[in-house]
Amino acid sequence: MPHLLLSDHKQISTPTIYDGVEFDFVAHHPLESKIAVKTDNKEFLLTLKNKDNNKLLKIDTSTRVSPVSLAQKALNSYANLCGANILFSNTQPKTKKLEPKKEYLKDIEYFVHSFSITKDIYIEVGFGSGRHLIYQALQNPDKLIIGLEIHTPSIEQMLKQVKLQNITNIIAVNYDARLFLEFLDSNSVQRIFVHFPVPWDKKPHRRVLSDEFINESLRVLKPNGTLELRTDSIKYFEYTQELIKHFANTPTKIIKNQDIDITSKYETRWKKQGKDIWDVIFTSTTKDAKIKNQYDFNFENNIISLENLTLPNKPMVKKDFFIHFEYRYITDKSNGLIKLTFGSFNKPVTKYILVQDGKLSYYQGLPLPTSANYKAHNLIKEVIFDIS
Repeated sequence: MPHLLLSDHKQISTPTIYDGVEFDFVAHHPLESKIAVKTDNKEFLLTLKNKDNNKLLKIDTSTRVSPVSLAQKALNSYANLCGANILFSNTQPKTKKLEPKKEYLKDIEYFVHSFSITKDIYIEVGFGSGRHLIYQALQNPDKLIIGLEIHTPSIEQMLKQVKLQNITNIIAVNYDARLFLEFLDSNSVQRIFVHFPVPWDKKPHRRVLSDEFINESLRVLKPNGTLELRTDSIKYFEYTQELIKHFANTPTKIIKNQDIDITSKYETRWKKQGKDIWDVIFTSTTKDAKIKNQYDFNFENNIISLENLTLPNKPMVKKDFFIHFEYRYITDKSNGLIKLTFGSFNKPVTKYILVQDGKLSYYQGLPLPTSANYKAHNLIKEVIFDIS
């Protein structure tokens, strides 16, 4: 991560512009300061903290931007603006191989703002090597195949095969499947595959399948669409049998040791060893109402004094979300930043709340519009405005 070690120096005056970088404000905490910058229409924070008798300047990890050259530019501009001696720097661009375009790898913002499709959709959760995912894409060229995977090397390997085989109907997403379905329309998916998920025998709450996941799957599935679990874990199978009891009106089918057209090398090995494999299939029978999640993440016009604001020291944990106020960074009595982590336990987000003239807004854009984030936002408002 690019950073600079600078000699001790006085605080810069803000707002100011230097070498094409806007320095908006500096907010202070006893342990460190945050410097708000903007360049090439992107805003983010730098962190300045003491290191021995010098100053360490680095990128704030929660607001970092791409390409990294923007952050490098901001770091170097600050060093020149403040007139400090640069004792160490790793902000020079590194020569590296040109990476192939990843046109079939999308971030979650794409599904929030840009996703629109008229094809039938198949989804595979945790596609691993991508063997089954690619098979489905080749067998169903008229379908859009969405693969969800959090293991980056698996994504890279799968995308190489997509390019080699000239496959154009796959989208890969590095995101938690338990949250992803919220971004899809009701009745828009034909099949959801969950093949050999991590059993999590010691932490069953981390399993993909749950009442909530099955409910969301049934919402996004078309009538007669299916959610298909395939597992070699007897504990996961027994756990799923208990879940089935909560869905008495949903047709389910259980098949043991079913042969399918494409298998992984591990499944082939397990079969040779005589290991049992179970398929559990949930079938959607209803057409669900379309849901438009129009979440309002504004803070209205409430006014606070950041300097006099006392926030809870411990995380506030609810059934399906939490909030944790971490630090306050002060510019003056009314202005500054509040750093906090909140939202789903599976995919929490760290954000800053900007306080300007006593008014609040999220720095660097709104949180993703998920139900957990919205519940957390409402609790954040309740805490801040009830105790301020």
